[in-house]
Amino acid sequence: MSYPPFQLNGSRFDQSSFYGRFRHFMDVIDPSTLLTSSKKLDSAVQLLNDYKNGSLPSGVTDEQLWKAQKIKQAIIHPDTGEKILIPFRMSGYVPFGSPVVVGLLLPNPSMASIIFWQWLNQSHNACVNYSNRNATKPTPLKRFLIGYVGAVGTAVSIAVGLNVLVKRASAFRHTTRMLIQRFVPFPAVAIASSCNVLLMRNSELSEGIEVLDKSNNIIGTSKVAAKKALTETAITRMFLPAPILLIPPVVMSFLEKRKFLKKYPRLHLPVNALVCSLAFAFALPVAIAMFPQYSEIQRSQLEPEIQAATTDEVLIYNKGL
Repeated sequence: MSYPPFQLNGSRFDQSSFYGRFRHFMDVIDPSTLLTSSKKLDSAVQLLNDYKNGSLPSGVTDEQLWKAQKIKQAIIHPDTGEKILIPFRMSGYVPFGSPVVVGLLLPNPSMASIIFWQWLNQSHNACVNYSNRNATKPTPLKRFLIGYVGAVGTAVSIAVGLNVLVKRASAFRHTTRMLIQRFVPFPAVAIASSCNVLLMRNSELSEGIEVLDKSNNIIGTSKVAAKKALTETAITRMFLPAPILLIPPVVMSFLEKRKFLKKYPRLHLPVNALVCSLAFAFALPVAIAMFPQYSEIQRSQLEPEIQAATTDEVLIYNKGL
């Protein structure tokens, strides 16, 4: 594997193309970074500081610098400089989120099961959204709680409502109703996940987020950039559940018609879990690669005071994940 010349806070891959962003986020969600020790993290951070200060030891390669940056970016929040808790890192999203996806797609769910898994899913999403937000401005705990309650309420209401409608729909045969029920989690999760982002990060719309020039100097705080960042993240969150919640029902319905699962019914849950995990691992980098994390915005689109503060035609902001 070849490594390009190192760029501090940059990416090994071309962020102007979808494929480049996809490869970048495959690095970001790499679960192997969850096993990084504190000592290894400290070494990575020190190596990057040495590079920044021009005191890099001789013999350090670009590969070592890129790997050090991968470790730091996977664990340390770019705005707060603090460690992100393991279950809420993007690298932990698939390992910790897959059991929830399996729960959402369990066949013949009871009402209590629907409510529990939707609550758990939105609780995990809320913590991931908060942990990976743009944190250039402080977010009051009250905002977090309002967003959390709103997201959970939306997910549970939609999921329960759709299940009740499907069960009462006399026009469908029993097998058809069972199949439709498997797809009910998708609209509930897609809408609620977008609401989760908008409610959790609503303060960014009223306070704005920092925009920077090409030298990473803070030019000002922009509500226009905040709106763009939230819109892009909400679109990502709406797309993310599609492969996760639509592919497994199709695959499992196909497998259930084959003799294998009929002959070995105890393998139904493990196979379902494997299919869900693979769909999740595929969908996550595809979804978050739709937009760059560090997005660009034209100076002419921003507030007059920001336009007056710089001559750069393009400014940068952290969209968050």
